[in-house]
Amino acid sequence: MLISFILFIILLCTGLPIYANLGLVSFIFMFMEGFTPLAIFQRISMTANSFTLLAAPFSILMGNIMNSAGVTSRMFNFANVLVGHRIGGLGHANILASVLFAGGSGTAVADAGGLGTIEIKAMRDAGYDDDFTVAVSATSSVLVPITPPSLPMVILAVSVEASVGRMFLGGIIPGLLIAIALMIMVSIYAHKRNYPRGPKSSIRQVWLSFRETFWALLTPVILFVGIFSGVFTPTEAAAGAAFYALILGLFIYRELKIKDLGKVFLSTCETTGVVLALVMTANAFGYILSVSRVPQAITQTLLTLADNKYLLLIIINLFLLFVGLFMDAVASILILGPILIPIMVSIGLNQTHACLIMIVNLMIGVVTPPVGIVLFVIANIAKLPFERVTRAVTPFLIPLLIVLLIVTFVPFVSTFLPNLVFGK
Repeated sequence: MLISFILFIILLCTGLPIYANLGLVSFIFMFMEGFTPLAIFQRISMTANSFTLLAAPFSILMGNIMNSAGVTSRMFNFANVLVGHRIGGLGHANILASVLFAGGSGTAVADAGGLGTIEIKAMRDAGYDDDFTVAVSATSSVLVPITPPSLPMVILAVSVEASVGRMFLGGIIPGLLIAIALMIMVSIYAHKRNYPRGPKSSIRQVWLSFRETFWALLTPVILFVGIFSGVFTPTEAAAGAAFYALILGLFIYRELKIKDLGKVFLSTCETTGVVLALVMTANAFGYILSVSRVPQAITQTLLTLADNKYLLLIIINLFLLFVGLFMDAVASILILGPILIPIMVSIGLNQTHACLIMIVNLMIGVVTPPVGIVLFVIANIAKLPFERVTRAVTPFLIPLLIVLLIVTFVPFVSTFLPNLVFGK
């Protein structure tokens, strides 16, 4: 195991894709332990045979269709009509649009790549500073994978055998808290820098914008009503939502053309392929960890270092924030979820609460250097140096960390809605 771990670190530093790293290390370990090749390939492939995991490609497809069907621009316009009259109105609209878009996507990258393009152009045209514009656009994308439906939540649920429905409900209040915290930050900057405000919209303008966005806003309603009424499972809900997005783009908004479908499906297959490769190889890596009793050793070490529940949670949070600096969120979930979630449950945390702590930590990682993927996307859209985007985003990490502390030490935030709907 020590040889495998050292090899994993070395390969990580070489820039080898994480799924190739996990697969190679797992293969070498199993070969050294005397496993047959068939057992290795079975361990890697059996993970993909998961009904719950089918939600992943459908969620990715839904986000890609939404970005190609004009849904994102309508959501941003509707958000601007609602809050654009406040000082720094486009900053508030940026955040509210991400809340609305969360119901039609499941990844921060989809938000940054879709809404980010529209938001950055609109805020620049209105005279907002580039630093403020990219900071709000980047950090608001964190809302999407925390607010359901969320692709990272589905993957974590599969890896630790948790309830997807409970996790979806558990993410609603933390997502709203992040939105409020970011809006407070926007208000502070807007008053300090005297940013512009838009004209107050009339009731008629609000109604017209709502009517134009209505069909897109129905997406999360269909998902939640279907799941929590028992009509369909989260996986079936993701498939239904993807089909609904297709109907929106082709027949209602008519901005998605038949000729565009090939590009949309290809992009979905590419992303899904990477996600599934990570899931499959991470399962093999998790198996070698369990064979070597690494989770038990880590549990014992952590409990020895800190016998106080709250101190242990602080250590876990700091560790996850550190991991988020260097590792992709999905890979971190697959590798660390089966280790850390049982530890948190063993000290008395509700499983949903423990999962939400991990999700919030790792989603902060998508906007922290050196490998924060959203930072790269936003820097590319804004045509700004990566270092400048990083400096601009840094102050906006403060509200995210404050909400993380609330989620960690106030279980009610994550457990109230799941307990209300499903029972304790």
